[in-house]
This record gives sequence, C-alpha cells and structure tokens, in this order.
Amino acid sequence: SPPEAEREIIDSLRRYGQIAPVVVCLCDGEYLLIDGFKRLAAARSIKGFDTLRARAMACDERAAKAAMYNLNRVGRGVQEIEEAWIVQALVREDGLSQVEAAELLSHHKSWVCRRLALLERLCPEAREDLSLGLLSPTQARQLVRLPVGNQVEALVVARRESLSSQEFRDVIELLLSSGTPEKKAFVLEKPRLALLQATGLTMPGWDPRLSPQGNRIQKQLGQLLEQLSRMENWLSHRGRGELAACDAVILRSSFEKVIQQSGLVETLTTDLLHACFPNLNSDTQHKDTTQ
Repeated sequence: SPPEAEREIIDSLRRYGQIAPVVVCLCDGEYLLIDGFKRLAAARSIKGFDTLRARAMACDERAAKAAMYNLNRVGRGVQEIEEAWIVQALVREDGLSQVEAAELLSHHKSWVCRRLALLERLCPEAREDLSLGLLSPTQARQLVRLPVGNQVEALVVARRESLSSQEFRDVIELLLSSGTPEKKAFVLEKPRLALLQATGLTMPGWDPRLSPQGNRIQKQLGQLLEQLSRMENWLSHRGRGELAACDAVILRSSFEKVIQQSGLVETLTTDLLHACFPNLNSDTQHKDTTQ
C-alpha cells in the first residue's frame, strides 16, 4: 500500500484511537484476521498501542476467504493479484468448482477463470515477480499469451530494456507472430528496433542505390528515428510520473535543449527538402487531395 495511506492510518489511530473494529473469524480453534490488515500494521508501529477491538464472525474457511474479499473490496478495492490468490485458494485448496467460487464471490465464471490464469498460466519466475509487485497484472495478462517455456525470455527482455506496458504488449505480439527462430531471436535481442521495423519506420542497413555518404546518413536517420520513438513512448506512457522532483530540476536544461535542437533540425530538414525538391509544397498538397 502507498506510504501516504499508511501514514494517514497511523495519524488517525494516534489522534482518535480505533474507530472501527477489525474483523476476525474462528477457524480450527484459531482467530484469523479477514479485515483490518492496514490498521493492524499501523497499530504495531505505534508504541503502546497493544490491543485492537475485533468483531468475530462465525464461518468456515471457505466463507472466511469470501468475506476477506468482499469486506476489502469496499473502500480501497482489492488488487487484482489479491483476487487471484483468493480464487486460487478457493478452487485448489478448498476444492470448489469455478462456478461455485464465482457464486461465492458474486462474479461470473469467466472472471474466476481469468484470475486463475493470472497465476497458473505464468511461469514460476513471473508469479514471483507478480507477488512482489515487480510485474504488473497488465503485463502478466500479456505474458500468459506466450507458452510457459517462452515467458522467461520475454521477462528478461522487459527488465533489460525497461519496456513500458505498451512496448511489452507489442513485443509479445511480435513474438507470437515470429514465424522463424531467427525472427524470434531478433525480437528478443533488439525489441525496439524490431518494433520500429514492424511499423515501417526503420531504414535498411545498406541501400545499393545510395552513395557511401548517403548510406551513412541513412544509418544515422535510422538511429535517430529509433531514439525519437523511444523518447516519444516514454513521454507518452511514463514521463513526468516516473521522475522525482529533484530529477526534473536537474534535467530541465537537457529537455529545453531537446526542444531547441529539434526545432533547429526541423527547420534545416525543411530547407534541405525544399532545396532538393522545389515543388515540395505543391506535391504535398496534391498528395493530400488525392488521398
């Protein structure tokens, strides 16, 4: 849970004491906490806060798991990974069918099936990352589209390249459509370049129609387009939310230089194209009217 939320609960306990009781149930002679986990953690961090009022529910282990889900879905909401653990426990440990688990948790069978898949169709490494919060449920849903034996490779690429969720989804698409081992290896080795090639933005390595100087510029253009695509993706999907306040202050001059340099490159590129193609504007207008 976010540190801000934890601090709010601690402050509330210190100022007002415990307002609402936690909820427990008696299973096999032991009391199990099913609602109030944050309050318990907060109380343990406050010196002298030794007891909490509790409301006991009479229920068996299955009903306790259902109550844990339904009580916690009110307010903060239950995280998708937590839902998956509860569903798996009901189906695999308690022997409920998927239909019975769906009825107990007030959901459709397809919802139960998706939550089970989130855990059981993942490789062990991905399940561990998911439980630790290193893999998001969105990424996990994409990963289960791959055979279990191929998931570790995709995980390694995502970590190595710090792929965004969108990039990760697109890389999974490329892996699924790779018809040969060579294509798959290329996607795993250079995922962003593979994505650029898939969208038609990258340049060929060598064009016999070009002079040596032309091929050198062609290569530089390909590298530039790849870097611009990566920066565009970062700005679109992560950007400011990923930077700390101190980062923004230090990086400000570099971002301002990007604006200045990109504007200058745009102007010079336009001048070059006009010099090479005097009828550039009329050609562009003609193209627009014929599309």
